[in-house]
Amino acid sequence: MDEQTEPALGSAGDLQQSALDGAGRFNDVLTYIEAGGPVVMILIAMSVFALAIILLKLWQFQSTRIGERRQGLQAVAFYRQGRVRKALQSLQNARSPLSQVISLAIQGRSRGDVPERKVREEVMRYGNSLLEDLRSGFRPLEVIASLAPLLGLFGTVLGMIEAFRQLEQAGNQVNPAILSGGIWAALLTTAAGLAVAIPVVAILNWLERRVERTAHAMEDAITQVFTESLAGGLEGSPADNPANHDQEGSTNASAGIHAIAAGE
Repeated sequence: MDEQTEPALGSAGDLQQSALDGAGRFNDVLTYIEAGGPVVMILIAMSVFALAIILLKLWQFQSTRIGERRQGLQAVAFYRQGRVRKALQSLQNARSPLSQVISLAIQGRSRGDVPERKVREEVMRYGNSLLEDLRSGFRPLEVIASLAPLLGLFGTVLGMIEAFRQLEQAGNQVNPAILSGGIWAALLTTAAGLAVAIPVVAILNWLERRVERTAHAMEDAITQVFTESLAGGLEGSPADNPANHDQEGSTNASAGIHAIAAGE
């Protein structure tokens, strides 16, 4: 009987000790927040806001399949072979921004009643709108990444002022603990500001790089749709229609898309 109850008692004791350790860590966090004052609370609010934006952008990138390029590039290859219907069929269920832009470009290029210049302008407008939607939310992340370290430094300055004020009030009865404790609390805000800014900067750069790669892929695909292969023309393709030959400014759409991706 004793041998059976002993492990159970030990397990209960471990759970109780774990609960006490968790409560102690929570109290430590509350102590840090209290020591940091309003500055740390503002930084915590900024970190929560940044986390919400990052999760939203990750969900958006995943749902739109921003990294999917094979389907769009395959459609471009079909189109340049003169297989327009096959190219459009391969893009029917496409969700990625690249595939949507390619689909619009091929559809417009295949119509003989629409001048090529108007098709390019519409493709440019649509591609820019997709890229702008992908970039939405980046500006708040940039603001948080810039302000968090400055706000932490501001809290440190305020903390140092308070520490020296207490040291002055102590007069001749100077206690080194007063100064060291004040400096510790002051530096806490700088650490908190850096803890918020560093991951935000890293994730923001990664997100921006993904948008830039998508913009480059759009630029390349649009150029391929609106130009002919140097190895020869596209037999039976819309490019062979003299009414559609308007090669002046054929890279305007890609240039506009690249400018939007760069945030200009």
